[in-house]
Amino acid sequence: MAIVFKQETFRNDFSYRNSPENIRRFPFPFDRDEYMYSVNMEPHVHGRAGTVYESLIDVDEHYVAEMHDRALVLKEDPLRYQALPHMMSAQWDTLELLMEEQAAGYPDHFTLIRNGDQWRWINRPLGIDDSFTFGDASTLPYEPFEYITRQAQGDFCIVDQRDGNLWMDAGMVTTQADWSLDFDIGMNFMEWHGPVPLAHQIGVFDRALKFLLNLQQGKPTRRFNWTMTINPRLDTSPENYHKWGPDRTTVTPENVGEKVHLRVELQSLWRLPRSNAILFVIRCYLMNMEELATVPKWARRLPRVLKTLPPELIDYKGLTRFRETTIDWLSKYDDGAPTSPGIYPD
Repeated sequence: MAIVFKQETFRNDFSYRNSPENIRRFPFPFDRDEYMYSVNMEPHVHGRAGTVYESLIDVDEHYVAEMHDRALVLKEDPLRYQALPHMMSAQWDTLELLMEEQAAGYPDHFTLIRNGDQWRWINRPLGIDDSFTFGDASTLPYEPFEYITRQAQGDFCIVDQRDGNLWMDAGMVTTQADWSLDFDIGMNFMEWHGPVPLAHQIGVFDRALKFLLNLQQGKPTRRFNWTMTINPRLDTSPENYHKWGPDRTTVTPENVGEKVHLRVELQSLWRLPRSNAILFVIRCYLMNMEELATVPKWARRLPRVLKTLPPELIDYKGLTRFRETTIDWLSKYDDGAPTSPGIYPD
């Protein structure tokens, strides 16, 4: 079924909003009334219709606007895309995977036609119709990884596997939650997760690395991550902290419902066939508290989660200035009733 794409912004006037249908498909990350770091991996398989799991690479009503915002970020800072020279095979792997998944999941909007190494890619929402030779980067307007990730929602990192570790050797990162591709490029798995509190002490990353080193082709996996963002701003990079950091001081009891957004990352990991690298897809979803409050189960659960967060996580996720205000605003929706297990609305 064709998607109706919205014209909206993630900066300046912040016109981004979720339709009622998109609220219901939001990947709410809390399956219980408390939260603590865990590996929380599960197979990335097709899920129920009308959810973000229906297709393995999700496309929604914000697609066109997000791709426009990505182009703006790249124009301002081209280093948000980087790929080390030895990653070309993984670039083609990624282009193939994303084209296949978008065409399979959304045939009204994307078409992939292959005749040997002669490929034609049609992206109707963005008005793209390109023919190229698979494996020959000179036949595309950008490197293959940049070309396709300018047409896919979320951030994308390719990690190379060598020496018993994973190394971040390529990325398209324009919607990140306060981390820098330019800083992390070339780092290994433990190095780029170094700032995360508590998880190292309880062995989360040791277990995650062991799991990922054994990731099999054709068996992608997924997990959630989350934080909270003031205003529907996709680009909360360290490079642009001067733009979004002061927003945290602007939350009041009167505007918290509109300004405070739950920011959820649906992270999927794919073993690539030719390069044996791993594609790390970090798909960002945003929903403000007014929208979240239209789902009673979520409105009861979120303040309970926020109340029980360890101080280290409150600080790390940058919630200190507005957490109590958000809890107070949500408290009117928490009648004390039990919440049902799982993440889906009742």
